[in-house]
Amino acid sequence: MDALCYHGPNNFTVVNTSIPDITDIQVLIKVSCCGICGTDSHIAKGEFIAAFPLIPGHEFVGKIAKVGKSVIGFNEGDRVVVDPTVFCESCFFCRRGQQLLCENFNSLGVTMSGGFADYVVADSKKVYKIFNLTDEEATLIEPAACAIHGVDKLGITVGVEALVIGSGPTGLILAQLLKLNGAAKVVVAANKGPKMETAKRLNTGDAYIELDRENPSAQWEQLKQDFPKGFDVVVEATGNEKVVDMSLGLVRRGGTLLVYGVYSAKDRVSWSPARIFGDEIKIIGSFAQANCFPRSVAYLDSGKINVKGMVTDVFSIKEWQQALDKLDSKTAVKIVVKP
Repeated sequence: MDALCYHGPNNFTVVNTSIPDITDIQVLIKVSCCGICGTDSHIAKGEFIAAFPLIPGHEFVGKIAKVGKSVIGFNEGDRVVVDPTVFCESCFFCRRGQQLLCENFNSLGVTMSGGFADYVVADSKKVYKIFNLTDEEATLIEPAACAIHGVDKLGITVGVEALVIGSGPTGLILAQLLKLNGAAKVVVAANKGPKMETAKRLNTGDAYIELDRENPSAQWEQLKQDFPKGFDVVVEATGNEKVVDMSLGLVRRGGTLLVYGVYSAKDRVSWSPARIFGDEIKIIGSFAQANCFPRSVAYLDSGKINVKGMVTDVFSIKEWQQALDKLDSKTAVKIVVKP
């Protein structure tokens, strides 16, 4: 089979390798397509927890090609998505029910072979059937699961006002989840361009702040004038160091900042502890997800979360460099790779 293989940071080739074997509790999936997210760019540069050599790709969808002898509930030909997370279940944090803090955390496409290949193997307990979504749309299930975990962490109450900064796929999904789960008003702030146009088309927010990519200071000042008390919830979903640094200034007294983007380990912020203390502000992080896939499948397969048209670009595995270039150009909303 063909597979994209990273031999180290910024060092990849498309290789021809054997179709992997499965155990009695696993299924073999013929990949239909696999989404690219910002994490993949960090992995490519060696900035994330990747283990090389690596076949990346953690947002994949496909059909079951082979079923292990002990697998129940799945058949060849089923259309499925896979929760890529793998927890050891025995470390200090797993035994406390905090799986995302697993000391031996693994993930298909990050530390184990993933979906930028013709075939991928997964444990059947991590596999979920899909019915109403196209293959391209189904690549958004994993990002949506991560967004659901973020909203779980927020624990919002009915009637809050929320600001979502960033209109990438996860930002678009987060905004919709907030509207569906108690927010009275959701404002989406993002750079002017195709992502913001998608945000409006999908009706993700109640109001939109279109930022000038080169100099957004005027729009930020206008936002502060329009919402002088700030927001109960601010979600920073860009992964931009400067943006997350200024985000605290948009949080209302007693409010919460959700640090959601993927940042470089060297990034730093300069928040005032006196402000956090005096205004009782909560700052929380949200990393990946655990046990959120059933709800994600339900939300997307039912159409309650609308992802139609989010996929704007499709490449083959052999066009990986072009796909990365498109990702870096910031002109795509969602990119998928097909074998």
